[in-house]
Amino acid sequence: MRYFITALAGVSLLLALGGCRHEQPDTPEAAMDATLAALETDTDFTLLAETADGTQYRFSRGSSTAETEYRSASTSKMVAAAVILALVEDGVLSLDDHPQDYLAFWPEQGSHGDIQLRHLLSFTSGLNVTPLCISNPFADFAGCVATVLERNPDIDAPGTGFYYASTHLQVAGLMAVRAAGVSGWGEVFDYFRARTGLFPSAAFDLPSSDNPRIAGGMHWRAEEYLGFLRALYQGEVLSPALLTQMTSDQLQGAPILYSPVADAPLELDWHYGFGLWIECAAVPFDCPETTRVSSAGAYGAYPFIDFQHGYFGIVAREGALATGHEGYQVWASVAQPMAEWAAAHQ
Repeated sequence: MRYFITALAGVSLLLALGGCRHEQPDTPEAAMDATLAALETDTDFTLLAETADGTQYRFSRGSSTAETEYRSASTSKMVAAAVILALVEDGVLSLDDHPQDYLAFWPEQGSHGDIQLRHLLSFTSGLNVTPLCISNPFADFAGCVATVLERNPDIDAPGTGFYYASTHLQVAGLMAVRAAGVSGWGEVFDYFRARTGLFPSAAFDLPSSDNPRIAGGMHWRAEEYLGFLRALYQGEVLSPALLTQMTSDQLQGAPILYSPVADAPLELDWHYGFGLWIECAAVPFDCPETTRVSSAGAYGAYPFIDFQHGYFGIVAREGALATGHEGYQVWASVAQPMAEWAAAHQ
C-alpha cells in the first residue's frame, strides 16, 4: 500500500498543554486546542497524533499525560493481533493453522476443526459465547480456553458470521503460546517486545498475569501506544503483505451478528480486519478501500491509523466502563482541523 512509510524525516514536536501554544488563532493546531479545551467529556484525556514526516500534535487535559498508565480494554486487540501476526511473519504460526494443530483437546472434525487462525483474528470463528473464566484472575489460562470450547458446543461454520467477543483471541493466544514453546502469553509478549523494542513498560496483566485477557487485558501508556502505531504504520512490525491483510476487510461478506459500534450512540457499520476495526462513514458499509483503522476500548481509549490523511494517533483515557464511544467522539470533534494539520506535513 502506498501509505506505508519507511522513514521518519524532519521531526518537529508541537506541545499543546493547557493552552500553552502561541500559534495564530486560525491555525489547525489552535483550532484543535480550543475545541479540546472546551469539550465536555466524562474524564481527563490525552490526545497524541503524528504525521508521516514525524510531526506531532499533543494535547492533555487535567491529570492525564502521555505517561499516565491506563487499562486498555479492547485497545489490546490491535496489539494482540500484531503480536500473533509477528509470529506468522517469523514462521512460527500460519494463518491457515487450526487450534487442534497445537491444542490436544480441540476437535479435529466439524465446524470446530475447520476454524483457522485467520477466523480467530477476524472474530468469525463462531466461538461467540464468552465464559466467565476469561475475567477470573485465578483461572488457568489453558483451562479457560478448554472452557471456551465447552461453552460453544454447536457453532456455525467458521467465516459465516462476525461476532465481537473475547473468545476468539483467547484461543489464538493459547495457539501462539504452544507454537512458540513457552509457558504463557507473557513470554509471547516479551518475545514481541524484544523483537520490536515496543511497549517497554506495558503488560498483559488483567485479570491477572497468569490468566490474561488477550482481547482486553493490557496496561499501557499513550507514549508507548503511539510508538506502536508508528512502527505499524511504517511497516516495521509486519511485512507490507501481512500488514495489508491485517488492515483489510476480512468479513468477506459474512453478516455482522454483534458489533458494539453498531449500537447507539455511534450507530456505525464498520467491518473488521485482524484485531482492528475497518472504519467506514457510510451506513451500510460501502468502502472499497481501507482508509482508516482503529481499536477502541470500553473505557474510551481510541487508537487509530488514518491512511487517507497520513497520520495516526491515540486518545488515551480511562473513563467509566461502556464509554467506548467517548474517545472516538473526542477525535471526531477535531477531525477536520486535524486533517488540515496532517495535510500541511505530507
